[in-house]
Amino acid sequence: MNSRYSAISKVGTPRCGVQDIAARCPYHISIVSLAFALAMIIGGAGCACLHSFNDAQAAAAAKAWDTVPSILANIVPPKFPHRDFNVTKYGAVADGVTDNSEAFRSAIDACSQSGGGRVVVPAGTFLTGAIHLENNVDLYLEKNALVRFTTNTAAYLPPVFTRYEGTEVMNYSPFIYAFEQTNIAVTGQGTLDGQGAFWHAWRAPGDPNRLVKMAASGVPASERIFGGVARLRPNFVEPVRCQNVLIQDVHIINSPMWVLSPVYCTNVTIRGVTVDTKGPNTDGCDPDSCNGVFIKDCSFSDGDDCIAIKSGRDVDGQKINIPCQNLIIEDSEFKAGHGGVAIGSETSGGVQNVFAQNDRFDSPDLEMAMRFKTNPARGGYIEHIYLRRCTVKTAQVGISMTLRYSSSGAMNGSAIPVIRDIDIRDCTFASLIQQPIFIQGWSPANPITDITIANCHFLHAGKKSLLTDATRIFLPGTEGSGLAQKAY
Repeated sequence: MNSRYSAISKVGTPRCGVQDIAARCPYHISIVSLAFALAMIIGGAGCACLHSFNDAQAAAAAKAWDTVPSILANIVPPKFPHRDFNVTKYGAVADGVTDNSEAFRSAIDACSQSGGGRVVVPAGTFLTGAIHLENNVDLYLEKNALVRFTTNTAAYLPPVFTRYEGTEVMNYSPFIYAFEQTNIAVTGQGTLDGQGAFWHAWRAPGDPNRLVKMAASGVPASERIFGGVARLRPNFVEPVRCQNVLIQDVHIINSPMWVLSPVYCTNVTIRGVTVDTKGPNTDGCDPDSCNGVFIKDCSFSDGDDCIAIKSGRDVDGQKINIPCQNLIIEDSEFKAGHGGVAIGSETSGGVQNVFAQNDRFDSPDLEMAMRFKTNPARGGYIEHIYLRRCTVKTAQVGISMTLRYSSSGAMNGSAIPVIRDIDIRDCTFASLIQQPIFIQGWSPANPITDITIANCHFLHAGKKSLLTDATRIFLPGTEGSGLAQKAY
């Protein structure tokens, strides 16, 4: 599998001058630490030095943002021939009762074998089992079309290769699935209904930890068979090892598990999608070990993180070691959820080069607007992350970072991860029920480092900010956080 270094993009934080010296050093020394040390040495000139350093930080962030057009140039939505394959012509019945699985399968086969086009779902309610997309197929839902997925678990067998919370497994098929396909899409103004309440009651809480233990003990993924014999909930939409993926305009409700979860994919566009779901682990969009993802004009309200960028979990993810990188998130809105724009906790392959701008956050049920989470069981890294010009109207916590994430299994491990080189600037946080900023490293020897929160305005918060085991935290021009505008 790819090593961290062979997979790394050249985006990162631009290096020149002192940064270039740091890059050549046999030990990792960031530009932030060098500038900070220099300011301390100068002493009396420290204020002027830090002011100059703040200017350098802003210039470095601007230079990183200048790479976004080149990233977007490589994320091109697929195009499809002007051919339509209406599912009703293959036997589908819009009565909400008939199982249309075979009709969908036949229409998709015919479309792909003919060179591609649209598989059209007209207005009406269509019940179905798993839908497997094939090369050059756009599953298009017309306005007032409703595709409802059956609660008959046998309709998602035989098991398929997938990831469950970052661990590879042979599980029930995701509701919409594709494996090693090119040019695929789910589009249109219709609705996808997962009947999530059934699946939330059906799940067996002990099965996820059993899967993690099997992976840690070296059981091959092909032998981790849970579909048909256990109760791991399927994800809703999950392309695996696919290229050129488009998900656009659809409305997704009542998810059983993670909603949109591309895994090991390249060139993914998610645009104009509305996710409205409740229930445990119903993350809105979880790109997992992907390269090149563009999320724009979407709306998320769900029972877990709205967006959570991931790269595999624990021992399994560390062995596979494929990062999630080169993601753009813009002009989207985040309502109820654990986190709005989140990274982690499954960070074993690393997450880097993430850019979010012009996003809106507004709900008292949004626990953390900007969330970064991992722990020593996960390992990996979160670095080169940039957020700007975002507006948080209402949330509980503004910015949260932790190396001590303790949900979903064991927290302790030997693979202590890294959170560093994060730049958040020009954002407004109007009303926070709890803290403006929460940063929690692992220990004094393993802190969160090199965080810049610049020109951000916290207008009202119920509690004070808290920093523990964190170094080189910079707050130039930031007001209302309860922290002084100095280096911590």
